[in-house]
Amino acid sequence: MKTILEKCDSVLLHNISWEQFENILENLGQTRSSRVAYYEGTLEIMTPLPEHEYYKQSIGITVEDIAEVLDRDYECYGSTTWKKKIKEAGLEPDNCFYFQNAARIRGKLKFDLSQDPPPDLALEIDITSKSLNRFPIYSRLGVPEIWSYDEGELKIYLLQENQYVEVENSLVFPELPIKEILVIIEEYRTISRLAMRKAIREWARNKINKIP
Repeated sequence: MKTILEKCDSVLLHNISWEQFENILENLGQTRSSRVAYYEGTLEIMTPLPEHEYYKQSIGITVEDIAEVLDRDYECYGSTTWKKKIKEAGLEPDNCFYFQNAARIRGKLKFDLSQDPPPDLALEIDITSKSLNRFPIYSRLGVPEIWSYDEGELKIYLLQENQYVEVENSLVFPELPIKEILVIIEEYRTISRLAMRKAIREWARNKINKIP
């Protein structure tokens, strides 16, 4: 029998079969603000708070701005539901991008992770201390890189032998000290979004120009 653990912003459901998970996704529909994560029979449904949404949007836009400065092609799929029945795992990231595999999936509107590659980069904003650990889910889905914002820090994790290891440099932008972007985001939080985006672009240009 399933049990429910309620928090101010999330519900945790236990003993949920894959078929029940699929039905819940269908009943929730596409036009919703909640995010879901599923792992071996446990399902979390979370409603993001404003602080969560601010950093999700800011870091996501920053990824796109940097990509444009570097003339790096990409595809963004936001909070798409990614799942693998055989792995008993599924989730909706705060944002996700294809870089290395952008050409392979371009134009696709439906995905099957048994055939298609997972996103190359996922963003996780952990403002609300999610009850269900997302990293084992990402590992089973095969996502190679995660940027995690938690308690004022931006951390980069790479998938190595089915485990995520914290590193200093991103696979997506190896030429840039990515953790520095958080300083700019915080500096311009009370100024304006446009000013922040201009500052991020200028930062990226300056860093690239200094590379020997």
